[in-house]
Amino acid sequence: MALADQRCVPCHRGTPRVDPERARELLAQLDGWQLEGARLRRPLRFPDFRAAMRFVNAVAELAEDQGHHPDLLIHDWNRVEVTLSTHAIGGLSEADFVLAAHIDRLPLPAVPTSPPPASG
Repeated sequence: MALADQRCVPCHRGTPRVDPERARELLAQLDGWQLEGARLRRPLRFPDFRAAMRFVNAVAELAEDQGHHPDLLIHDWNRVEVTLSTHAIGGLSEADFVLAAHIDRLPLPAVPTSPPPASG
């Protein structure tokens, strides 16, 4: 079953950590995420502050629904970093990958690669 078709399972101290080999397998199912030690991280850039905040709010709603919460960092007015790890076990759990896959399904606005031409 695809990760995004699953629900996050509540974690507790006895929840097993995902081993590095399994983490790489699960990472292959995600879009734009990076493994950084015992964390998953996805940097994003948005066309403006409002789009960044809409995304953050959508992640917050999704996290509440799934019962698993990421760390969110908003900086430089249009950049958001989403970081996932399971604090109760001090590492990555399957729930981190499930939530990442759900986040991947959120709509992202296109980001222009260069500023629009000046109007004359």
